Amino acid sequence: MSQQHTPNEVRWFTEAHQASGSSIGFRTEQQLHAEKTPFQTIEIYKTTDWGNLMVIDGCVMLTTRDNFLYHEMMTHPALFTHARAKRVVIIGGGDCGTLREVLKHEEVEKATQVEIDERVTRLAEEYFPELCDSNHDPRAELLFIDGIKYMADAEPESLDLIIVDSTDPVGPAEGLFNAAFYTSCYKALRHGGILVQQSESPLVHLDLIKSMRSAMRASGFSAVRTLPFPQPCYPTGWWSCTMVRKGGDLSGFRERGALSKNFPTRYYNADIHKAALAQPEFMREALGE
Repeated sequence: MSQQHTPNEVRWFTEAHQASGSSIGFRTEQQLHAEKTPFQTIEIYKTTDWGNLMVIDGCVMLTTRDNFLYHEMMTHPALFTHARAKRVVIIGGGDCGTLREVLKHEEVEKATQVEIDERVTRLAEEYFPELCDSNHDPRAELLFIDGIKYMADAEPESLDLIIVDSTDPVGPAEGLFNAAFYTSCYKALRHGGILVQQSESPLVHLDLIKSMRSAMRASGFSAVRTLPFPQPCYPTGWWSCTMVRKGGDLSGFRERGALSKNFPTRYYNADIHKAALAQPEFMREALGE
């Protein structure tokens, strides 16, 4: 992370990404907020072209301009694959964008967001209010506790969908990327339930993706698919989520439901869903698909 000053006083926030040998920068007007919580350091910037920018521990989390790509792909493919997801849990997701997308689905009866750092949500409510439209939906429950413990203590076969909307696998999120956590998720899901987790960039994190998929299978999940999608504000500009199912396969895409959805999206539609299931050649080779 760095704030660079050019001679004409234009300021840039830049995140250097060592693993890919690249960086991404945003031209900023001002820093709106900065604080160190018991868990992490959170910064908010106003940019000239990308709206507001949230940074956690030096890593870009989201911008106003492009967060819809991530939030829609973390939610709608799984929800339109599950036959009828009534009970949903989101681990992480403190900016509340994933919660908002989940609650667009009328069949969802309850959505619980489990975020360890309440300050992420409170700052999202102030600087990204459009993402928090559903925070007061009667079906929404916001808990500010440890997601790993929450899943370990979850009632067996009580959930239909678990979405792990976490930061990178370091610090507070490190324990969300291992077999012990996936086993907790497996036990908590009903038969046919789905787990979806953000799985970093296919261009530079294939080893992590392979490790995740192996641990998910070892925990009992019978089907796995990694869905790539564009995400300009993240390292390499290309991201992914990995989806697994407890029992059965992942072929049950409710295409008619996606075609006739009664809510707006900006990226996701039935064709995007099908396209995301088509793996690029290098991913097929690396992941054995």
